Amino acid sequence: MANLADEYGTDVEIYFRAPSTTIHADTPTDAPARLHDLLDQLGLERQEIRTVGPVYTWHVAPEHLDADGQKRLATRAIPALILAGYKVNCAPDVFDEDAYQQAVNEVRASKPDPAARYPAPVAAPKRPAPSPRTP
Repeated sequence: MANLADEYGTDVEIYFRAPSTTIHADTPTDAPARLHDLLDQLGLERQEIRTVGPVYTWHVAPEHLDADGQKRLATRAIPALILAGYKVNCAPDVFDEDAYQQAVNEVRASKPDPAARYPAPVAAPKRPAPSPRTP
């Protein structure tokens, strides 16, 4: 069974799986459970095939969504995956620029300003100007 995440060395590969129009999100064969859980939380549906050897796990966009809805859902998952530290690749024919920008803006709006987490540095006390010297 082909796994593009294993093949390309990424954490998530998002693409149309030919010959169908199903959007797949492949993860490496040894992907951590927290990655699969995150993909579940982002609205992608987990699929798996158990063999005598490895368990093959991937995610798909829900079939109840139309084609544009599937693209939006898959694309909107990308900022959250990147923010969680995962390396993501998305095929151009799946990627929806507007959905991506909207998701990025939502992530930015929900995150507190990093500068607000740290108090402003305390300024060093000003030294008085040196007195003029006379020769």
